[in-house]
This record gives sequence, C-alpha cells and structure tokens, in this order.
Amino acid sequence: MPSVPRPAGRRERNKQEKLDRITAAARELFAERGVDEVTTQEIADKADIGAGTLFLYVKNKGELLLLVQNATYTEALARGTSAAEHTDDILDAVMAIVGSIVECNRKQVDNGRTYLREIVFGDSEEPHHRDALVLTLQTEAAIADVLQRDRRTGPADAATLAHIVSAIMFVTMAASINITNSIDDIVQQIRDQIWALLPR
Repeated sequence: MPSVPRPAGRRERNKQEKLDRITAAARELFAERGVDEVTTQEIADKADIGAGTLFLYVKNKGELLLLVQNATYTEALARGTSAAEHTDDILDAVMAIVGSIVECNRKQVDNGRTYLREIVFGDSEEPHHRDALVLTLQTEAAIADVLQRDRRTGPADAATLAHIVSAIMFVTMAASINITNSIDDIVQQIRDQIWALLPR
C-alpha cells in the first residue's frame, strides 16, 4: 500500500507562512520603488518580522530579488511556452516565449536589470540563484523544442541555437542603451537578431 504523505507540521507551516509574507512584502516594495531604493529593514517591517529573521531566509537583498523574480519568471515562461504551442510559425513561436519573458523582466526596469546581474554574477551555491539558473535552462529547452519543428534542425543544433537566443535576449534586456526603450522595441531588436540566426 503506497504511503500517504504526512501533512506539514506546525513548524514547517510557520516557516512557509513567514517566507510567503517576506516574498509578498518584497514584491510589493520592489514594484513600488525598485530594489535599490528599498531596505531589508523595510521589507522585514512590512512582513512583520525582525530583520534577523529575514536573514534566516535570504543572505542579502539580491537573493531576495531572485526569490521574488523567479516566481514571476516561472509564470512568464509558462505563458510563453503555452502560447508557443499554439503558434505555427517557428520565429513567432520562439518570440512568444521570448516576448513573455521580456515583458516580465521590464515591469520594473531596474529590478529586471538587477535580476539579470544576479543570475550572471550571483552566488551559485545560494538556492534562489540555482533556481534562476534552472529557469534559464528551462527557457532554452522550450526554445530548442520549438526550433526542432524545422526538420533540418537536430537536437544538438537546436540546443546551440537556443543558447544563442538566450544570450541575445539577456544582453538586449540588460544593455544600458536599452534602459528607456519600450518592451516592443526590445522585442523587435531580439526578433531581428533571431531571424538572422534561423535556417532559411
């Protein structure tokens, strides 16, 4: 007879509830003012916990941003992947994924750029950073799946192209020259570069 998972104990529920409050407080404050303008003390106050308790969950504000942004990135990737499944044209399908991620990243430009910096330069031993890296790999896998619709593109080439697409997307979103550009402008820049990569 299969074992039935035991419900979480009170201690685990309390930990999860505090983490949820921390995440919600950080998400709200970061969205209002940007990560650079918010202190960890403000986040702790809004979450109704002590600053010391906050640091039991994250080491610093960068990791807190990763925690918050990973959740929105996950949702964006799911939306983009779903849209790509219902899009016949390969470039349009890739852009359904990319466009959803760009939109997520640009909701608050400074937060989005800081998130990208944390992914590239953050502590790979930190769990929220590892989660962010997993999301980038999942994004590349979703793009590679779309690229393989073209029978001329095998799995190895699709994976390489998807990695290049990911690099294009990240650099275009992070570039200082694009800070004031609209989401549509950034998506068009990325689309033009990806179009040049695809077999014709």
